[in-house]
Amino acid sequence: MNGTIRVGNLFGIPFYIHPSWFLVLGLVTWSYSSGLAAQFPQLSAGLSLLLGLMTALMLFASVVAHELGHSFVAMGQGIDVKSITLFIFGGLASLEKESKTPGEAFWVAIAGPMVSLLLCGIVTAIGVTTTASGPLAAILGVLASVNLALALFNLIPGLPLDGGNILKAIVWKITGNPYKGVTFASRVGQIFGWVAILSGVLPLVLFGNAGNFWNLLIGFFLLQNAGNSAQFARVQEKLTGLTAEDAVTQDSPIVSANISLREFADERVISGQNWHRFLVTDDDGQLVGAIAIDNLRSVPTALWSETQVKEVMRPITESTTVQSDQPLLEVMQLLEQQKLSVLPVIRENGVLVGILEKTAIIQLLQSRTQPNPA
Repeated sequence: MNGTIRVGNLFGIPFYIHPSWFLVLGLVTWSYSSGLAAQFPQLSAGLSLLLGLMTALMLFASVVAHELGHSFVAMGQGIDVKSITLFIFGGLASLEKESKTPGEAFWVAIAGPMVSLLLCGIVTAIGVTTTASGPLAAILGVLASVNLALALFNLIPGLPLDGGNILKAIVWKITGNPYKGVTFASRVGQIFGWVAILSGVLPLVLFGNAGNFWNLLIGFFLLQNAGNSAQFARVQEKLTGLTAEDAVTQDSPIVSANISLREFADERVISGQNWHRFLVTDDDGQLVGAIAIDNLRSVPTALWSETQVKEVMRPITESTTVQSDQPLLEVMQLLEQQKLSVLPVIRENGVLVGILEKTAIIQLLQSRTQPNPA
């Protein structure tokens, strides 16, 4: 999420807070402090506010525990957890990749609600066994009920909620196709989104009562994210079976390390090629570096004929290349994560295949989307 604030690490997982979370923290603090003040008039205003803040923080700690449930199961499957973020609608654990099997996906999805249900049971048991009373009993009751609500709400069978991921895993298991699972669970999520929006608007339209603002927000959240999930699933399905080599640009900008800068300028630059950066290969075709047009300025023009490209080129690290047989979906995700527009594609022996552009992937998707002529 854009604009998030990193506040530290949780078990090695980067932990972020979105600015919208502070608004919700304030609203929840005010709501529960007002409720405690009304229920227990003997409490001072300051103490009520402090207890309200403590309650709010414990509620959000429950949300974090919920997300850690997903995270720990994912890490047990060898999936890296990129971050946990608190925002206006709760929390989000961002995973590096999907589970490999529907069974593993099911356990990642259900882990969060199971943690919430466990917390509900623990808090309820504490309240019963300690015979807590007064504000403490009220706070324990709130914690138990909110964890129960958190579990039940997330079990709604529509993406992007946990129940949607559970449904996705079930459909994946039945059909053998993970993308059909995402598509089906996304449509269910959109239905629940419209239901939430209508439940927020209808009281105002039919009875003149104030609409439920939170239902509207949740509805739009479900609609947007379920739609995004379905769209991404369609992209994933179209890229299935394709590799990086399938999207390599024809006539990629490649030059030999042994030609002179004069030859390079005449053959590649002055000839009208629009590339600003060229990949450099040795006599065996292996990638050894890259040269940009701007690098020519570091050498006087009079020396171009006696200076070879390899003397001016810059090395390329293996981390900035992709293997020719690497799934194209993984390459696309790498481009997005690292904010790149191009990547060199090499074979296992280091031989350069060519350059892969993000635009080439988009064009490939468009070509696979267009209907075949009759």
